[in-house]
Amino acid sequence: MILRRLRYEIVSRLVAPALLRITKRRRSQGGTGATSPLGPPLESRHKLKELMSAHYLGGRFADGAVPVAYVTSGFPVELLRPFGYHVVYPENHGALCSARRLVPQLSEVAERAGFSRDLCGYARADLGSLLSGSTPTGRLPRPDLLGCCTNICQTVLYWYRVLADRLGVPLVLIDTPFVYGQAPRAHLDYVAAQLYEAYATAARVAKRRADISDLEVPIRLAAEGTQLWGECLGLSSHRPAPWTCFDGFVHMAPIVAMRGTVACNAYYRMLRDELSDRVARGIGGIEHERHRLLWDNLPIWYQIRELATSLAAAGFNFVCATYTDAWAEPGTTFDPHHPLESLAMAYSHVLLNQDLKNRLRVMTELARRFQVDGAVLHSDRSCKPYSVGQIDLKERLQRDLGIKTLILDADHADPRAFAAAQVESRLAAFMESFR
Repeated sequence: MILRRLRYEIVSRLVAPALLRITKRRRSQGGTGATSPLGPPLESRHKLKELMSAHYLGGRFADGAVPVAYVTSGFPVELLRPFGYHVVYPENHGALCSARRLVPQLSEVAERAGFSRDLCGYARADLGSLLSGSTPTGRLPRPDLLGCCTNICQTVLYWYRVLADRLGVPLVLIDTPFVYGQAPRAHLDYVAAQLYEAYATAARVAKRRADISDLEVPIRLAAEGTQLWGECLGLSSHRPAPWTCFDGFVHMAPIVAMRGTVACNAYYRMLRDELSDRVARGIGGIEHERHRLLWDNLPIWYQIRELATSLAAAGFNFVCATYTDAWAEPGTTFDPHHPLESLAMAYSHVLLNQDLKNRLRVMTELARRFQVDGAVLHSDRSCKPYSVGQIDLKERLQRDLGIKTLILDADHADPRAFAAAQVESRLAAFMESFR
């Protein structure tokens, strides 16, 4: 156990950063590449890659060295930090698989095992990876605990039940009733009671003592981290915006996978400072920003670069997104002095666990704050809870704000559900409407 822990720490803290520095040097000697309508790339991307690569590389050696948990993106990960868990997010892993265009082959494995092609692409990619042992990270550690929260969708519950059954490990479920307006006290008490039980279970699995006061540090760090992330996003209110929401989709990885850690916060301070410097120097995320847009729903992971480039060439910059903003909002209610109550409040009021009226409020505020003149609503085949109501949202944004809107049919993970010619023609018509 001691040797395994030592190996895990060495790989995470020393080996992974060293490998990334070598890779960075080799790439810096390879030339500058072709001219792009995008602005100069962020220097912080090198630290981001180092940080996330260390996370995944360390994960190869985590089981047997430290307790390991697989959790959904909406799970209150702060509960696990006091016990030293190495945390894996299958959704993050699914996004990585999608960016590497591996989802079709992993999905086919899952589909041959009887899972429907209509399931979320993240779920199919994860289950296909589990069944085949194939992953772009080399190896995922075996979990000791599964943590699932229903505040993003119900699919995660059934997905994690399959994982629990196949892996033979305990599953902790946090059930968050859907919120209309503000959650009533009974609702928050119900969620807080589950959080208490989850905390005790996490301690028992990790063979550690459970003391609620130990939550103070990770919750304080999580609150600070979400604030820093919000500050990074907020800098796009300047003209030109110093980055694009497509950049934000990539740079949000630490606030999802490493929330509540010192390393996460240190990264966002670096990113904030770089973005602030770009604002001061007038450097934009694209070369010639003429129109500012809002993006709704998850990104199309396997198409991010292509979409960003084609839109930038026409002077369109996505300066804000409901998806990236969703990781800044809940942290405003974190309170280290009332850990379980504030976690119940924060995780009950995530974007997808609230009514359509709140979605419209969020989108309206983003549109006004970032001075957008258009919005693209990604109707995501893989994320039906996020896509429901978009026709109504589109009409309200057009009527109330007078901005141009487009609903774009695609899939956040599986390129088999992406019609390139159709997307290209619809985007071309949308951009033409601004002339």
